[in-house]
Amino acid sequence: MTSRTTRTPPPFVAVTAACLALAAAAALLAPPARAQGKAPAAPAALAACPPLLQHSFPRLQDEQPQQLCQYAGKVLLVVNTASKCGFTPQYEGLEALHAKYGPRGLVVLGFPSGDFGGQELDDAKAIADFCFNTYGVKFPMFGKSKVVGPAANPFFVQLVKATGQAPGWNFHKYLVGRDGRALGSYDSNVTPTSATLVAQIEKALAAK
Repeated sequence: MTSRTTRTPPPFVAVTAACLALAAAAALLAPPARAQGKAPAAPAALAACPPLLQHSFPRLQDEQPQQLCQYAGKVLLVVNTASKCGFTPQYEGLEALHAKYGPRGLVVLGFPSGDFGGQELDDAKAIADFCFNTYGVKFPMFGKSKVVGPAANPFFVQLVKATGQAPGWNFHKYLVGRDGRALGSYDSNVTPTSATLVAQIEKALAAK
């Protein structure tokens, strides 16, 4: 009967096998790894943003999308604007408000629209140039959109629902508080520097 010779594996082979066994055991005991590159389902920034501001619109100058959530915690004066309207000089007063109260938290938001009398220019660059060159407008302006009717942009739809008042003409104004709630609606005849509107802006700025 032929006897078999038992070979002892070289030391490095035995060490390697032991390491592999330990690694396999560690893998079984380790918790499942998280998939990388996935954002949380509900980002904290969005969760902290009031529903009224959960919209994005293209910036007038370059059509880059702008999240309105960036203005959460600010007092907002939202205005539907037009370049060829009798109320167009109100741009000057709106910019004055933005400059005066901006450091305290006011932001004026302009939404060009041709809904009333077709009094807005068609080209975004032409609108932007007109606003800056004629009235020195520096407050945020967004792309031309509809503010009334079935195709109204969703921000204005919510503002109308919250206040019960839709714009009746160009330069209608909505005041939004720091908490993202609509505080008031002001028709075109209420100028940006009127005592009524200024008093409401100061009251909203004082609220915490």
